[in-house]
Amino acid sequence: MSEPIGVIVLAAGQGSRFRQVAGADKDKLLADCTGRDGTVRSVIEQVLVNVPTSLDKRVLVTTEDRPQVIRMAQAYDFEVVLIETTGMGDSIAAGVAACPQLDGWLIVLGDMPFILPSSIERVVAGIAEDSVSVPVHAGDYGHPVGFGRSFGPGLTGLSGDHGAKPLFAQGRVVEVAVDDPGVLWDVDVPEALTFKPA
Repeated sequence: MSEPIGVIVLAAGQGSRFRQVAGADKDKLLADCTGRDGTVRSVIEQVLVNVPTSLDKRVLVTTEDRPQVIRMAQAYDFEVVLIETTGMGDSIAAGVAACPQLDGWLIVLGDMPFILPSSIERVVAGIAEDSVSVPVHAGDYGHPVGFGRSFGPGLTGLSGDHGAKPLFAQGRVVEVAVDDPGVLWDVDVPEALTFKPA
């Protein structure tokens, strides 16, 4: 592969469900959360810590009203891309557009702090030019999702709140079986800040 796989962390969403429960001023990305290693960090820092160091092309997409998230991303050697909207499609498009030359992109959600680094590495290993690599746990598709180079135009063409799921039909889907409930666990409400696998 001529260019590496890039990691794009989506951190622009407003987390409205979380705010409804925790309070309008509470950003779920900054909420304290105990990681699977037992260390308490903010949700976004747990996500950044879990990105394997072998992935050195790193982009985080967020909005300018999140200075703490921006500083955290910079501390972990992420390039920060600022956007004005909070839609997932807009975030993915901006992230991929920031590094269009890569052989593939791993899309990581900023509110999924419990994914094992080994699961991320296995998803990355499944990325090929014409394939989508998806972790599967207990029969369900999870995150992060990796897209090969041929998906670049489709990814940069996304907009609004629509994610990249429709692109699955444009190539092979590589299902990566993982024994990791973290790939399905997002922090939508405060109770989800504590990892309790079924």
